[in-house]
Parts: sequence; structure tokens; C-alpha cells
Amino acid sequence: MQISSQSPIGIFDSGIGGLTVAHAIRNRLPNESLIYYGDTAHLPYGDKSEAAIQAYSVKITQLLLDKGCKAIVIACNSASSAAYELLKEYTGSRAKIINVIDPMVHQIVSQHSNKRIGLIGTKRTVNSNIYKTKIEVLGQGLALSTLATPLLVPMIEEGFFNNKISGEIIENYLKDPELDGIEALILGCTHYPLIKKEIEAFYNGKVEVLDSSEVVAIALEEYLSSQGLHNKNGKPSDVFLVSDYTASFEASSKLFFRKRVELERYPLWD
Repeated sequence: MQISSQSPIGIFDSGIGGLTVAHAIRNRLPNESLIYYGDTAHLPYGDKSEAAIQAYSVKITQLLLDKGCKAIVIACNSASSAAYELLKEYTGSRAKIINVIDPMVHQIVSQHSNKRIGLIGTKRTVNSNIYKTKIEVLGQGLALSTLATPLLVPMIEEGFFNNKISGEIIENYLKDPELDGIEALILGCTHYPLIKKEIEAFYNGKVEVLDSSEVVAIALEEYLSSQGLHNKNGKPSDVFLVSDYTASFEASSKLFFRKRVELERYPLWD
């Protein structure tokens, strides 16, 4: 299928977290059409094996290719760490693959050199050491401390945020000695921007809290412009697909995307 500036942008995640990235892309690129896929049948990806995440990611990527996407954003840190290189090879020249890790790493290196940085994320993202590896390649004297926070994604997916329960869980994680003395904190999961205000309240302005949604949108814009694929005059349409419909997903998606989102059940595994 021939792609053009009118072709849509594909975005996928294990659940609703990637909607933070989709929202940032919608704000920055208002003329682009989006196709979002939330693999809710298999969330969270953070506790899945690398092979499983790769299998899910290839299947979703093929769907987005079939729908003619000119670029595909892996709006999930776990899938970005486990499947990015595979998806680049699998997709070839059919579409650009953009992950959520590289744009954040480049921002950290350019703006936070010689600082102590913390990162919270899923077990998969933290255990992969992908942020540490990429930061060390670029140098700049950064010290990175990482902490797996596996309760946060299911907590958010079930709608527990901005309340006493979420506050206690967040505080328990952020008090971990591994994060002592940090000057900035990377939200290493696209679900976490929904609890960003709670995290910022814990640090009371003493630690800068960084999420990747805006930097990913900027990276996508730069790519589209460089390739002449930026849709400057389009009439955008958004499609939101999920592998398994849940009422809590629909309710939470409104908070992520700041408007009611019509979800279509589109299972890839029968």
C-alpha cells in the first residue's frame, strides 16, 4: 500500500497508557489521522516474556501496516525495549517505527548532563537496562537509578489514581532508597502521566518529573516533516481499537484523551 501525507499514524500499547502519547500527538499534529490499538487482552506487558511481547507487537504492527499507516509509534516502554529492533526489521521501508525510549534518552542527555536521574517503570523495562545502556553510550556523566514499580499499571488501569490508595502506593515506591538524591525522575511507562501530579506533589518541586509523550510527538513531527509526510491540510479522523473491551478502559480513556473515546473491539487472537 502506497503511503502519503494523508496516510494515518498508528499507535499501540498494552492498554490505555499509550493514550497519553496519542493525546500529545493529536495536540502537536492536529491534521493527522490516528489509529490507536490497545492490547487490553494481554495487559500489562511489563510482566510478560520478551517472546510474548514480540509476538503481540508483530501482530499489531501488521494490522497497522494493513491499514496503511505511514508511521507506527510503540507507545509502551516494555514493547519498545523488547520489540523495537524486531519491528524495525519486520517493517522495513513500509513505515517508520518510533519508540518512546530514544526521544527521552536524547532529551535527558542534552538537558540533564552530570545529574543523578531516577527512573520508575515496569519490571520488563527496568530489568532490560535499556535506558542505562543507551545513556552510557551517549555519556554526559549521568547517573541513573532505576526502580520497578509493578503495581502502578494495574492500579491505573482499574481507575485507582488521585485518591488515598494510589497516594499510599506511590509514596511507598518513591521512598525507596534507590531513588534517594535524584534530581529528575523519568516516568518509564506511558501509563504514569496520569499520576504525574501525585508524583510531583510527593517531591514538592524538588525533583523534575519527566514523561515521554511530548518528546515522542516532537520526534514524530520532525520525521514527518523531513520526509514530506506531514499532513498540513487534512481532515483528521481517529480510530480506537482494543483487543478486549472493558468498561473501566472506556472510563479511563476519557481521562487520558480528555474527551469521550469510542472504542471498537478488534481481537487479533481468537
